[in-house]
Amino acid sequence: MTEILESLHVILTKYSLVTAFAVIGVTVWISYFMSERLTRGRLHGSAIAILLGLLLAWFGGISTGGEKGVADIEVLSGIGVMGGAMLRDLAIVATAFGVRMDEFRRTGVSGILSLFIGVMMSFAVGACVAWAFGYRDAVSMTTIGGGAATYIVGPVTGSALGADSEVMALSVAVGLIKSILVMTTTPFVAGCIGLNNPRSAMIFGGLMGTTSGVAGGLAATDPKLVPYGAMTATFYTGLGCLMGPLVVFFVIRAVV
Repeated sequence: MTEILESLHVILTKYSLVTAFAVIGVTVWISYFMSERLTRGRLHGSAIAILLGLLLAWFGGISTGGEKGVADIEVLSGIGVMGGAMLRDLAIVATAFGVRMDEFRRTGVSGILSLFIGVMMSFAVGACVAWAFGYRDAVSMTTIGGGAATYIVGPVTGSALGADSEVMALSVAVGLIKSILVMTTTPFVAGCIGLNNPRSAMIFGGLMGTTSGVAGGLAATDPKLVPYGAMTATFYTGLGCLMGPLVVFFVIRAVV
């Protein structure tokens, strides 16, 4: 029995990326099972999967004393590759292939405005919260404001501005909280805000910005709307990464 386990450990470690796909697949299956059985679909499986992922990352960090969560466990090292920037960006870009361009064109000026309004509002709210909690320098306020945009914009902005690791970690935490909130509350407010067509989905994605949160929330509302919301949310992320270290930082520095 010991020899079998050792052989299995060697195989799983050697093909760590395949192991990572299997582990994530099982985690997602459990998440959707819990969503259907425990919440009757009201809490989307993606939201539960994110929460389980955070718990596993915390457990991995505590048990190994490392900095990469479960990726610090040898047999699960492939998760570090699977969750890296390359496959993440590939997954985000792939959502664009479900978009019908005629629907995208119909959004017009309102879709573009939603992007700029969403980015600036997120930075403003995040910067105000940072100020309220004692972060009074422009670099920290801009970085945490970027986290309020998305958990990708925050670290990118912080790296460009030279923010310390503590502030960058806070920006990621803020972005994750926003993502989970958007994901879990979208199905409940969709009827009130007319979120039932491609045009409103694109405007919604432009205002909210968090691709994972928008995609999960729209999947629980109407799966056909996911590519449209994710499309503008992806543009939102790029716009936030461009505006954060440049326009927003200089505005905040001028104010404070």
